[in-house]
Parts: sequence; C-alpha cells; structure tokens
Amino acid sequence: MVETVQSADGTTIAFDRLGGGPAVVVVGGAMNTRLSPYPLATLLADRFTVISYDRRGRGESGDGATYSVDREVDDLAAVVAATGGPAFVYGHSSGGILGLEAAARGVPVTRLAVYEPPYTFDPDGSAADGDPGVARALEAGDPEGAVRAFMRLTGMDDATIDGISHAPFWAGLVAIAHTLPYDLALSGDGRVPADRLSSIDAPTLVMDGGVSPAWAARAAEGLLGAIPGATRATLADQNHGVDHAVLAPVLIEFFEG
Repeated sequence: MVETVQSADGTTIAFDRLGGGPAVVVVGGAMNTRLSPYPLATLLADRFTVISYDRRGRGESGDGATYSVDREVDDLAAVVAATGGPAFVYGHSSGGILGLEAAARGVPVTRLAVYEPPYTFDPDGSAADGDPGVARALEAGDPEGAVRAFMRLTGMDDATIDGISHAPFWAGLVAIAHTLPYDLALSGDGRVPADRLSSIDAPTLVMDGGVSPAWAARAAEGLLGAIPGATRATLADQNHGVDHAVLAPVLIEFFEG
C-alpha cells in the first residue's frame, strides 16, 4: 500500500515499502517512478526494507510551483526520516546525483551507492552540451517531443526511439515528461561538483558499466577524486540500463559492509 510523507515545502511524496531489515531508499533517474525499480526491490527485500518513492512531479507525488535541487533534497530527506533514519541510499543516474547532493548537504545517509550519475562533461569538447530541445518542446506543449529530445541526449538514435515509442510504457514516459528539466538541473553543466561533494563523509560506492559510454567512466573517476574514501566498482558487460540481477549482489555486499 502506498504511503506518503510531507516534504519541507508541504509537497506530498508517495513511497512504497517492501521487505524487512535496515532501510534502503532507492532513488530513480529520469522517466522513472517508484514502480520502476520493483525488480531490484524484490531482490533486496530479503535483507532490507526497500523504500522506493515517486520523485516530485511523478506518479502519486505532488509538485511545487517552481523547481529547485534544494526541494528535491528536502524530498529525499523526508523519505529518509520516514524510515526512522538514517538509511542506506542507492541512486541510479540522476537519482545518483540527488543522493550525492543529499549526502553532501547533511541528510543522514549511512552508506551511499550510485550508478552512473550523469556528469557528462567532455573535456575534449566532443560531447553535446546543454538542452537539445527538451525545454523548447515542453514550452510548445509537446511532451512526446521532449521525451524524444531527452533520449537523443542520452545517445539513442531515432530508430531506437521510434521503436520504444510503440512500447506499452511509452505513454507513462510522456506523462512525466514535464520532470525532465528537473533531471537536467541536477546534472548542471555536466561537471562533477568536487568542492561540494568533498564534504560527503558516508562510505560511498561509485559504479559504472563496463560497456557504458566514456562519460560514465570519467564521472566515476571524478567522483573518486572528490569524495574522501569513495570506492569504485565497474560492472562487466553492463551499460546505463544495468541488469538488476547483476546490481543486487553488489549492493548487498556494500550495504552489509
């Protein structure tokens, strides 16, 4: 049964609770709802109480009149508090950046694991910068166009996107397209904010895939240089859409210390 908690600005945040044991809060990335990591939650639930929540503007959570990263950090802090806190936190993609920002700002995170937070800045200048049409599409009232633009930013080609557009879950992606600027705001200019993240004192595991784009490895290296004592795990044969069955044992080992 869905539970709710109030964030600092009064926004209602919806979450699910599964399993038993120490709390692990799962923070999803772009175009994810609290239901997206359910396969991972089931793999962790024998050892942990897994909390998966709808980030603001998605699913059954509310939204604010204006967006800021601070408000999303407040949301995660409220969810951690609802577990009885402190808690383990796992974040995928932009959810990883949110976990990092929360830990850096003093949210009580016992251990933090992140998978490919999208710090995509390319020092050689070969990667595309900025927003390739997401905001423009939303302003034009074209949420489907915004989803397509965001997918192009991740490196998908038009043929792949066209194929996905016929999948049953496509309508769900379009329904939360208005939250894509939130994910872009978390990534900022694509650089690892080393000075800010250097204040993280929770044990931190930084993960990337062995066959992921080059930015993922650069981001992992940048985070290792920024966060005191951080460790890295590169998961062989994995890309940004990591297999939950491969990921779960790594998280279990890390969270169990």
